[in-house]
Amino acid sequence: MELHLYEQIYVSIVQEIKEGRLKEGDRVSSEKELAEKFGVSRITSKKALEKLADSGVIKRIQGKGSYVSDGIIGEQQEPKHYSEVKTTLVPEDDKQLIGFIIPNFSDEFGLQLLRSMEKRSAEHNYQLIIKRTCGDRDEEKRAIDLFIGLGIKGLMVTPIHGQHYNSELLRLVLDRFPIVLVDRYLKGIPVCSVYTDNKKAAMDLTRHLISKGHKKIAFLSPPEENTSTLEERLLGYTFAFTQEGMNLNKDYVLTNLKGTLPMNINGTAIESDKETVKHFLKQNPDVKAFVASEFLIATMLAQVIHSMGKSLEEFEIVCFDSLNDHLGQPIFTHIKQDENQMGELAVDMLISQLHGTAVPELNIIEHRMVVKNNR
Repeated sequence: MELHLYEQIYVSIVQEIKEGRLKEGDRVSSEKELAEKFGVSRITSKKALEKLADSGVIKRIQGKGSYVSDGIIGEQQEPKHYSEVKTTLVPEDDKQLIGFIIPNFSDEFGLQLLRSMEKRSAEHNYQLIIKRTCGDRDEEKRAIDLFIGLGIKGLMVTPIHGQHYNSELLRLVLDRFPIVLVDRYLKGIPVCSVYTDNKKAAMDLTRHLISKGHKKIAFLSPPEENTSTLEERLLGYTFAFTQEGMNLNKDYVLTNLKGTLPMNINGTAIESDKETVKHFLKQNPDVKAFVASEFLIATMLAQVIHSMGKSLEEFEIVCFDSLNDHLGQPIFTHIKQDENQMGELAVDMLISQLHGTAVPELNIIEHRMVVKNNR
């Protein structure tokens, strides 16, 4: 039977003690040192040290480190076969913490997701701790390290936008640490993910505009590279034209808008996006329909149209997620993602992993399109 990575570290240290390379009272490598030596995450090395301490092989002294215990593995005592080691490990402690790392959340998307996850976690008798990264890769790594220190049992993550996957996140997957991706999936990486069918949703939005007679339809989005949500939305927009037998004008695709990204929400980035959109509108005055990949991009577009002295009645904007206006009507025709089901299923999938149950990699949550009533 193949050993888990933390189990390999466990057996390696036991063997060092047996062979006399580590003696009673000697300091054992730290979580960081073991992680670097074995090429694993600190969650994995921490778990190995915890199991060694639970088995009485080492003593962990807060603020000082880990040391070989006295009289645990003597010269006459054969090291246990791993199958025996595994069955004699002390059960997990009583602290049942799970974590969720998310770039950002707002009223239009994320807030209800957090509420449902917190409620579901409590139903499973786990405490949910949350860290917001604001789309910063280093902050995402720090969040993982923080959760390691807190002793989480499993992790849910909405990875940040970007061209490269977080190495710490990949290590968690390779270490087979219980993990669920929320509102994302990683191409080619075998990890449980819970998300909306963004390709179909974008197709629904685009075909809605086509059904209303629009032939020139633009697509507005942040850079989509290695962000499955945005890649699928762009793909769905493209496929809609193919299905309807229409030509797609690639000049109508703007995927260089960065002002709505969590790390760039400031006046400079947003103003730059507004200038980009304003230039597009001037260059393409006959484009009257837009698919916005995000609600904030849809609202930014509406602001630009208004600032140019144009009537919003001339344009039709559809997007993902939305808020209601003062009369309780949706501001835009939009895709409504089921945040409650997404949050509940993400927690259920994580708890199943903690109980040793195999879970499907791809879990799609149904969406619906909410059509704005023209008044």
